[in-house]
Amino acid sequence: MLTYPFDFHFTSAIVSRVPASLKDAALCQRDIREVINIDKARKQHQDYIAILRKLGLDVIELPADESLPEGVFVDDTAVICDGIALICRPSAPGRSKEVDIIRTLLRREGLQIVDIKDSSATIDGSDVLFTGREFFVGLSKTTNLSGAKAVASAFPEYPVTLLRVKKGAHLKNYVSIVGMDTMAIGGSDIAKDLLRQMEEMSEYKSYKIITLPDDTAANCLWINDTVFHLPADQRYGESIRILTNRLGPSVSHGELQNSEFAKIDCVLSSRCLLFNRPS
Repeated sequence: MLTYPFDFHFTSAIVSRVPASLKDAALCQRDIREVINIDKARKQHQDYIAILRKLGLDVIELPADESLPEGVFVDDTAVICDGIALICRPSAPGRSKEVDIIRTLLRREGLQIVDIKDSSATIDGSDVLFTGREFFVGLSKTTNLSGAKAVASAFPEYPVTLLRVKKGAHLKNYVSIVGMDTMAIGGSDIAKDLLRQMEEMSEYKSYKIITLPDDTAANCLWINDTVFHLPADQRYGESIRILTNRLGPSVSHGELQNSEFAKIDCVLSSRCLLFNRPS
C-alpha cells in the first residue's frame, strides 16, 4: 500500500531510447527553433538512465521506435499511484501506439490498469502533478476537463485540484515536488498564476514553496531521497543556487543534462515513468 503522505520512493522506472526521428518529426506542429543533436540527446538520456539505476531502480528500457518520434517522453502515457495505472489519452495524433505499449507493460508488471472510457477526453501525464497528498491537474491545450475528471475517478481517495495553464506548456513545465510537502515553481507570470490557483484551491495549505527565476529549472525529479535538477550553468545558475540553498545541506542532489530535449519544450520529468511494483 502507498504510504501517506507518499515519500517518493520507487522501485521501478520505464524509459525509452531516443529515436533518430525525434530530430525531424517530433511535434512538427511546434515552433522548433533549434536543431536537435541526436547523438548528444542519446548521451544525455543514457546518463539519465544510469542515474536511475544508481538510485536502485529497476529500469525497463524500451527500444527506440522510429515510428514514434515522441516515444522517449513516457511520462505522458500514464499516471501511476498506489498500484493503479491510469492510461492517458495524449491529444497529439499518432501517440496511441505509445500508450498501447505502456499499457501492456504495466499490466505485465502487475499494476491495475484503468482506461479512460470517455472518447472526448484528452490528458497527458505531464499535466498531472502528485504531491503525495493530492493531485493537481493542469487544464491545457493537451489536457481537457474530461481528462482531468478521469484522474479523480481513478484515484478517489485523493483530492484533485484543477488548474488552468494559460499557455501551451504542460503543468510540470512550471512546478515540481522537490521534498516532503515542498514544491519548486518558476517565476514567470504563468507560474505565479498557477501558484495563486494552488494556494486558493488546494486541500492542503502547508506546502513549502521555493520560487525560482527560471520556469525550466523548477522541473526536478525527487526520487529515493535525492533531488535531480538542471546543471548550475550560466543559464540556470541563479535558480539552481536558490534551489539548493533552500533545500539545505542535508538534502542529496545532483545534476542532469536536458539541453537537447529542452529544444522541444520537454523537461526532466518527461523522460521516465516511475512506479512501485505491487508487493
